[in-house]
Formats: sequence, C-alpha cells, structure tokens
Amino acid sequence: MLPNTETLEKKIGIGFKNKDVLAEALTHRSYLNEYANGALPHNERLEYLGDAVLELVITHELFKKFPEYMEGQLTVLRAALVNAQMLSKIAENIGLGDFMRMSRGERKVTGKARELILANAIEAVIGAIYIDQGIDAVKKFILKFIWTHLDDIVKNKSYKDSKSELQEIIQERLKVTPTYKVTEESGPAHKKTFKVGVYFGDKFIADGVGASKQEAEVEAARNALKKYQR
Repeated sequence: MLPNTETLEKKIGIGFKNKDVLAEALTHRSYLNEYANGALPHNERLEYLGDAVLELVITHELFKKFPEYMEGQLTVLRAALVNAQMLSKIAENIGLGDFMRMSRGERKVTGKARELILANAIEAVIGAIYIDQGIDAVKKFILKFIWTHLDDIVKNKSYKDSKSELQEIIQERLKVTPTYKVTEESGPAHKKTFKVGVYFGDKFIADGVGASKQEAEVEAARNALKKYQR
C-alpha cells in the first residue's frame, strides 16, 4: 500500500489535483516486480520528464543570475545542483523515501544504490508536479528545495568534481568542451550498469563504468584527468 501522501504534500507545499500522478512518481520499478498486481506504472517516465524540466529551470536561473559566465562555467554549476548526490540529499531532507513504494529488497539498499533511487524519485516528483500543475508550480518547488543550495556550492567550491575539473582544463588547453556518450549498457532494467566514454570533439579519451550514467561519467572524467592533470 502507498502511505498517505498528505504529509508529503504539506512538506513540499503542493496539493496534487491528481493523486495518481504523485503515486506513480513514488512507485519504484521493483515494487511492480514484487507485487505484480500493482495498478499504477513505475516512475521512470516521470523521472525522464522531471530530469528535463529540472535542467531547463536551473539553466534559465543560472543564465539570469550570472550574465558574465560562459557556457562551461554555467554547465559546471548546473551539474553541481542536479547531480545524484545533491538530489538524494534533498530527497532525504524531505523524507521522500518514507512515501515510496519499493520491493522489500530495494528498501534495504544503502550507499550509492539508495542515493540513485532517491535522486530518480525526486526527478519523478518534479515531472509529476509539472504534469499536475504546470511550470510555475514546478519552478516554485525547484527554487525552494534545489536552487537554495547554490550559495553553499559557490562558497565551498563543491562544484569542483572530476567532470568540472576536466572541463576547465580542456576548455583552457584545447578550447573544446568534453562530451559524454553511453557506449554500453548491461544488466536488468532496474539494476543496469553503464559504460560511458568521454570525448574531446570526436576523439575518444577514456571511459568509466557505474550504476548510473552520472556515476559512469564521473569515473570517465576521473580517468581522463590522469592524462591531462595539471
């Protein structure tokens, strides 16, 4: 059974018109694998939508706030705001995991696996808000719960992860922005492993493997840095 979501709705300041779309956002694929009679779909489609909406809102806000910043600087800040670690932290603060439908096994996972589940869930909730109430409501949510972390990121320079460091070095040296491409996927749908390559233009530099595309990208960037570290 799905826990009563009224508490969650009060926490995020949004009363859903269509409770089913929120229930979908809170349903992990593993729940339907374990309880085959589940009437609602899992949250991966909403996660896909929410990821795009989140990126659009954050990109627009950064574009307005830092008119002097170039594309690379804006991209680094955006990545720090929307990465899995940040989103899972925000989901934990909201208590999102308490409201999710998951299999018994997935509910027990810890570490990066749990981090990814929560990060995906908050993207799905963003997708659900967008579907239910439109861009103004979803922007209000993003500004309240995600955008507010920007000042700490800038102050502590926590945006200096492997991807951002690689981007700074390569843009300075080669005047190109590193790009990332998934080169291989393996494993079942709910527990995939991704291999991602990092490229400078059309040139392959290094690859990395992870339980998510983001994790694999970070590993690829870390491997590339070994060749280009200052």
